Amino acid sequence: MSSFDLNDHIFRLLQREPFFAALSRRIDKKADQGIPTAGVRINPATSSFELRYNPEFMASMTDNQCTGVLMHEFYHLIFEHVLGRLPDELEGCMESPTKEQASLFKLWNVAADLSINQLINRSMLPEKCCVPGEAPFEDMPLDKTAEWYFEALKKKREEQGEAGDGEGEYGQFDDHEGWGSGADSAAKEIAKERLKEALKKSMGEANQANNWGSVSSQTRKDLVERMAAHLDWRKILRFFVQTSQRSNKRSTPKRLNRRYPYVHPGRKVTRQAHIAVSIDQSGSVSDEMLNLFYAELNKLSDIATFTVVPFDTRVADDKVFVWKKGETRNFERVLTGGTDFNAPTQYVNEKGYDGHIVLTDMCAPKPKSSKCPRMWMTDQANASRPYFKTTERVVIIDK
Repeated sequence: MSSFDLNDHIFRLLQREPFFAALSRRIDKKADQGIPTAGVRINPATSSFELRYNPEFMASMTDNQCTGVLMHEFYHLIFEHVLGRLPDELEGCMESPTKEQASLFKLWNVAADLSINQLINRSMLPEKCCVPGEAPFEDMPLDKTAEWYFEALKKKREEQGEAGDGEGEYGQFDDHEGWGSGADSAAKEIAKERLKEALKKSMGEANQANNWGSVSSQTRKDLVERMAAHLDWRKILRFFVQTSQRSNKRSTPKRLNRRYPYVHPGRKVTRQAHIAVSIDQSGSVSDEMLNLFYAELNKLSDIATFTVVPFDTRVADDKVFVWKKGETRNFERVLTGGTDFNAPTQYVNEKGYDGHIVLTDMCAPKPKSSKCPRMWMTDQANASRPYFKTTERVVIIDK
């Protein structure tokens, strides 16, 4: 049994590569002797990206190479190779690919590795890995995307036959088998949102320390542009609801207990999200924004039950209602006063909800802490000049 300790190498990352160290803290890691080397994937049980590694493989390399392998795996996440950038001909086929699709997937694996290994000091990578300019890729130029290398490899395969696909002894040193498979669409969406949050926070730490390590200026620029790109607030709202779900377990004699069959009843697990939606009734919150928000809640009612909490400087207790699954409702303004965020926060804290969404213009003092995850939703104008600063998520509603 190997005595390899991944934490030793995470410490080296912290010293030499602050951005990767910050990202590493936010990615689950799991020793797994069932894979030959190392790789990243989506864990369908947690709806999160995770790094799996074989301790014996990692122990066989130098300390420098172990650091390089970690950076390699995190680059796959940074450049969205695992999900977001699969070529069109591979979308939706990874569970049961044809022979041709399996061959193309190998090419995509090589292409993805070619695009990132050139960003890592060569001394930090294992021997015989895929690097542009080195055999058998000596004809491949530097500074190209995975998509460019993929098309070049396909052309090379057509010209030279199957032997020209870059496989054989010069295949990848890491495991790509978990890419795009094993997780349903909901788990993938949640994992992608969690990764965006991890990248955003890691970038913030690197900026604050004014130290990105070996991350190139072009990679930094690409990350900044991607984080600043338009986010679909509807997807963020759905993500918040899905990740706020909790398990409801109860005994049932209809289900066999796996550990003590025929001795104890089994357990039936259902997942439900109890979300409080506090709606600012002050006159500065436009009817247009409220109508947009209600329209999306109508769609989300198929996955959660909401409690709508109208408020201004107080909660209108007699107007609080439960928006049950499958119901369709129209917006109705029931209060017209000022704004105090402590009122709905206290209401939600006392009731014990799984998540709290506040629709508001942000024009009031910072409230007390929330006992459950809290998210703020407003429009662009109010998000650009909030009355208070918060580390909680602020989502912009637009058309």
